[in-house]
Amino acid sequence: MAGGSTGTSDGGSAGFVIKPWELRGEGREFERIGRELGKAVGALEKGLAALGTPWGTDKAGGAFAAVYGPAHGELLGGLKGLAGGVGRVGAGLHAMAERTTDTDTSTADGFGAKADPGAYPSGPGVSPAVYSVAGSATPGAAPVVPKDMSV
Repeated sequence: MAGGSTGTSDGGSAGFVIKPWELRGEGREFERIGRELGKAVGALEKGLAALGTPWGTDKAGGAFAAVYGPAHGELLGGLKGLAGGVGRVGAGLHAMAERTTDTDTSTADGFGAKADPGAYPSGPGVSPAVYSVAGSATPGAAPVVPKDMSV
């Protein structure tokens, strides 16, 4: 993912950071690529169908057709499956982003925090995932949870 959404935050400890807005962005990209691949497979299928059977009906043409026919179907089926799979990766990234945001919200609510609307990007499909402490829930507590939410 762009922007180093995984790795170490303090230079020493192993951990990771999940940024829901990046997951959503990458999810949209996978969905776009899946759609484009699906269109390309459709164009390939139409183009091959338009060729008909140019190899002829002689012995050599018959031998080619015996191998090409099953391989043609398997190739197109595999490419269609790949296009759908790439799109499902995008859907999975959206689900991961939503679950991360829901978990962050639930955890913050459990600690008496509230959403900090200015901490993260906003817009359609973007939910806050960083929270500030409401009032003085814990004496000496930092007023805002760090944006990178490093583990």
